[in-house]
Amino acid sequence: MHDKPSMRGLIVNIVYSLTAVIIVIVAWAALVSYFQVPRYVMPTPMDVVRHIAEDWRALLKGFWVTFLEFLLGFILGAGAGFIFAVIMDLSRSVRGILYPILILSQAIPIVAISAALTIWLGFGLAPKLVIVALVVFFPVVVNVLDGLGSVDRDVLNLVRAMGASKLTTFRHVKLPATYSPLFSALKLSATFSVTGAVIAEWTASTSGGIGAYLLQANSRLNTAGTFAAIAFLGVLGIISFLLVVATEYLLTPWKTSSKARHWSSSYWKG
Repeated sequence: MHDKPSMRGLIVNIVYSLTAVIIVIVAWAALVSYFQVPRYVMPTPMDVVRHIAEDWRALLKGFWVTFLEFLLGFILGAGAGFIFAVIMDLSRSVRGILYPILILSQAIPIVAISAALTIWLGFGLAPKLVIVALVVFFPVVVNVLDGLGSVDRDVLNLVRAMGASKLTTFRHVKLPATYSPLFSALKLSATFSVTGAVIAEWTASTSGGIGAYLLQANSRLNTAGTFAAIAFLGVLGIISFLLVVATEYLLTPWKTSSKARHWSSSYWKG
């Protein structure tokens, strides 16, 4: 069984991560104290903790606003990217037309189009969702296309010879081939999407959010508030990554289980 080793590995990774965070905090406090850095330049960890305690409600409210923007935009971008990849895999002509456009779109910085999206979509939730979705969209399309294209032609010919329909072939052969590259793309996009949400809040925010909080703290030269916002964004990035990992664990149980599924010719006809 692989369940116990995987759980033990998860615990070890958590311990390593916590150790790394502690080392960074201790080094941060030591350097600020040793070089006597002014508090308005670099606050101590305790200054940040005190600020979080004093402004906890505003930070928590902003956290949930940004988390909602990230979650909805992430789902939108991942879903749209997956659908586009499947359509492009079905038609070479569609792929030949869309793929260069997708590559060209990645040459345009998100910051450059965020202002235009605000003009087109207003200052509500819509432009933020679009910006976050754009961050996720391209990696998902590319990785899912690679997964669909990696299926062995001999396997496809075999299942068709066994009477599998196109839908059944996609469901049981091509779709599973996309899981690993898909979740690799989602893991990479998870933390980048948080950055996209912050950029969106800087250009189109009327409802708060950690990005807006960070901008206000910077404008007031409130370094403790700035680092507090950064800390919350770090937590949000970790949560987003863990959500993807948990989803992968639920959808790909065979990676952590030694129980193989029994196959039969009737399965392909299902």
